[in-house]
Amino acid sequence: MVKLAFPRELRLLTPAHFTFVFQQPQRAGTPQITILGRLNSLGHPRIGLTVAKKNVRRAHERNRIKRLTRESFRLRQHELPAMDFVVVAKKGVADLDNRALSEALEKLWRRQTNYGAATVAWLKLWRRHCRLARGS
Repeated sequence: MVKLAFPRELRLLTPAHFTFVFQQPQRAGTPQITILGRLNSLGHPRIGLTVAKKNVRRAHERNRIKRLTRESFRLRQHELPAMDFVVVAKKGVADLDNRALSEALEKLWRRQTNYGAATVAWLKLWRRHCRLARGS
């Protein structure tokens, strides 16, 4: 049975973790939400959330958005590539109901999964090419 826990290892915790993603992100977004992703070497995905008070004024709305985003990630964690993700909430995200927000997140996770799979496949081909070029 697949474990769907959300342990500390699946979270971006320090500013350095966020900076790593912000330096060279792969973006997937809608007008209300953007997911930035970058491959990591940990073998599992991690998530960080940014929901600015400037974009979502009420604390209970910010908490709702973060809760739904974490839950969406938790349920898909075993389908996602080994990437660090930062979810950025933009203006208008508070206007989405729970269903619309969940659907938007599912769409963005699929796009990030496709990017991650393509990048991993490309890296494997590149490494194979380099080994063949070296003659090993």
